[in-house]
Amino acid sequence: MKLLCAPAREKYPGVNSDLRVDLFSRSGFKTRGHAGALIADRVRRAKLNPSQRAWDLLSLALAIVAADHAHHRDTSPDGWTREIEIAVAVGDPDFWNTQSATIQYLLGFLTTDVWSVGFVGGGYSPELHPSPPPSPEDCVVLLSGGLDSLIGAIDLTTAGRRPLAVSHIVRGDGEKQAIFAGRLLPRGLRLIQLNHNVSVPNPERPPSQRSRSLGFLAYGVLAATTLDRYAKSPPVSLFVCENGFIGINPPLTGARVGSLSTRTTHPVVLSLMQDLLNAAGLAVEISNPHRLTTKGEMLAACKDQALLDDLASMSTSCGRFKQFGYKHCGRCVPCLIRRAAFLRAGRPDKTKYKYENLSIDSAQRMRFDDVRSAKIGIEQARKLGVERWLGAALVSPRITEAPALRDMIKRGLAELDSLMIQHRVK
Repeated sequence: MKLLCAPAREKYPGVNSDLRVDLFSRSGFKTRGHAGALIADRVRRAKLNPSQRAWDLLSLALAIVAADHAHHRDTSPDGWTREIEIAVAVGDPDFWNTQSATIQYLLGFLTTDVWSVGFVGGGYSPELHPSPPPSPEDCVVLLSGGLDSLIGAIDLTTAGRRPLAVSHIVRGDGEKQAIFAGRLLPRGLRLIQLNHNVSVPNPERPPSQRSRSLGFLAYGVLAATTLDRYAKSPPVSLFVCENGFIGINPPLTGARVGSLSTRTTHPVVLSLMQDLLNAAGLAVEISNPHRLTTKGEMLAACKDQALLDDLASMSTSCGRFKQFGYKHCGRCVPCLIRRAAFLRAGRPDKTKYKYENLSIDSAQRMRFDDVRSAKIGIEQARKLGVERWLGAALVSPRITEAPALRDMIKRGLAELDSLMIQHRVK
C-alpha cells in the first residue's frame, strides 16, 4: 500500500497511491483518511507563527502515524514486518528528499518496518499572524500526563526554568495535563494541547502506537519555533523527560520484541531526530536529562517532593489505561515499573490498580504474561549477566554512554526484582 498525505485542496495527478490522507483538515470523502484536522485551528487561535520547516516536519510525522494505522501487520510475509511507502506534501520537497535516507533509517529502527519516504510540493503553509503575543518561555517541555514528564517539569521549574508545556491529548489525560501545568510556577505554565486525530479506512486493530511519539516530538518542535527566544537567542531546548529504563526498553524476553517494546526516547531515535532538525535548520535541541536514571531514582530525586506527592497518583503510566475504564491495570510492564519506582523511592503509592495484589497465583495476576515476562527477564539477566542479556540493545555508534546505560538498566531490573519479591511472584 502507498499513501499520499497532503492538504485536501491539492491535486497530484502524477502521484499514484492506494490511499489519500488529508492533512490538517477533513475532506469529507469516505475513501480518504485524515490527520491533524484540528491542529491548524488550535495554532491559529493561539496566534502562533511556527516556521515552515516545522510545519513540514509535522506533516511528515502525521503521515507516518497515519501509515502506521493503515498498514496491517498480518498481511506481511512474516506476519509482522510491513513494507510502507508514503509521499508527503511539504513546502520544500527538494530539501526533504535529501533527508529520505535518514528518515527511513529512523523509522525502521522505531517501528521495525521497511519504509520508503518521498516528498512532493504543495505542503501546508498558513498565513502568519500579524501580531503574535509575547512568548517569554526559555524552553519547551513535553507534558504527557505521565509520571516521568510530571517529574521532569517539576524539576525544570524548580531549577528556575520557564518552559512552554506541550501535550498530546489522549482521552483521560487532557484534564490532568492542564492541572499539572497549572500547578507549576506561581501562575502555571502556558500549555498547548494537540492531537493527531488520525482516521483511516479499515485501520489495523489494535492500532500500532510505535510511531505516535514522532507526532509528539513534532508538536514540541513546532511550539519551540514560536518562542521569542527562538528568534533572538537560539537554540531552544526541547525537554523529553523519561526514565532511562523505558528509554532503552530492552525486551524482557525474546518473545517481547515488536510493539511491546517501544523506542520513543531511545538514544538512537533521539540522535537521528536531532540530525534531522540540524539539517533542516531547526534550532531546537532535544534533551532527556533522565536518560541515565531509573524511574525510582527520578521519584526519589524530584526537587519538590510535596508537590509530587500531591499530583503523582493522578499521572498515567498504564499501557491499558483506556481498556480498564481509565484506571491503571497494575500488571502491564509500565505499571510494574511504576509500582517498583514507588517502592524504590520509599514513597506511598496512592495509585488505584485494577489488579493490586500480584501475589495471587492466577492468569490475571502472578501468571499474567507481563508479570511472567518481568520475572523471567530478571532471572535471565541474573544468570547471564546484564551485558549478555541485553544483546544488541546498546550496540550502535550513536550510543555514546553504553557503560552508564548498562548500569542504569541493572538498577532498573533491581527495582523490578524488589517488586517481585514483595509480591512473592514465583
